Amino acid sequence: MKKFCTGLILALVALQASFAAGGKQAEGTLIGISKILQHPALDACEQGIKDAIKARGINAVYDSQNANNDLSTAAQIANKFNNEKVKVAVGIATPAAQALANMLKSIPVVFTAVTDPVAAGLVATVDHGENNVTGASDAIPTAGNIALFKEIAGIKTLGYIYTSSEANSIAELELITKAAADTGLTLVTQTVNTTADVKQAAQTIAGRIDGLYMSTDNTVNAALPAVIEVFGAAKKPIFIGDASGAKDGGCMIASGSNYYKLGLSTGNIVADILQGKKPSEIAVKFATEPSELDFLIDLDSAKNCGITIPQKYIDQATMIFENGKLTEK
Repeated sequence: MKKFCTGLILALVALQASFAAGGKQAEGTLIGISKILQHPALDACEQGIKDAIKARGINAVYDSQNANNDLSTAAQIANKFNNEKVKVAVGIATPAAQALANMLKSIPVVFTAVTDPVAAGLVATVDHGENNVTGASDAIPTAGNIALFKEIAGIKTLGYIYTSSEANSIAELELITKAAADTGLTLVTQTVNTTADVKQAAQTIAGRIDGLYMSTDNTVNAALPAVIEVFGAAKKPIFIGDASGAKDGGCMIASGSNYYKLGLSTGNIVADILQGKKPSEIAVKFATEPSELDFLIDLDSAKNCGITIPQKYIDQATMIFENGKLTEK
């Protein structure tokens, strides 16, 4: 009996040690998610990732981290994932993805919500992944958006507020500069470093422009309510390339990727890798189908700015904000 009890105790100790060593891996496949900061678009993207992986029948456990828009924190998160030996690391937004790609060389890295992955140094071409890195882009039709903005709002001067340290925003600046020149608009820009700078930047630029164009800049979009407050008071329109934050009103037009569906695409890339596909074999995913895009018209904002939206665009919109209420078609 004594030998039996001793054997049982040793077996229990071994089992406990096994769980301690395995940690989260014992419960399921460990996936690391590093998000540069929280705002509606990136949150929706993260949820889409998890939903797609679940739909593929993968029992996943997540180490979800928020870098709070701090590059050193993003690097620390990457190091944490490296030490944990996550099966796949997902970087949501350019700085988070860059930190993972710089740190992790043997662990698959999947980026998402990255406007220009080539300019960001994540891949050399969008035709396939680079070594252990691939992912999905939230690139928006900048030239078309700005041409539409001019047509509907009749603007002559266009404003752009961006974060000078975000590679995606620098890439967008080049596209916006060209699109403004091609459409005969005068471009006025204002840079920020943190979300705390955004309201003052909006106040500085509002009196110098006819309308504001917002891209997928994470820092600026995280302070969207402050921008809406300033431009609402100035009665000047906002066109934003992300409808996620515009659903509560204040942006006259929003057109760009549906971030939840972008997350679904990203989650399927993760699932493909977990089920045997190499990142280098997977092309960068772009939202190209109408069903993957959002087009929001805010009639309340248009009225506040004294602008009439042509009926054809109201008919094309996937979402209408009117009388303080959002209607999705």
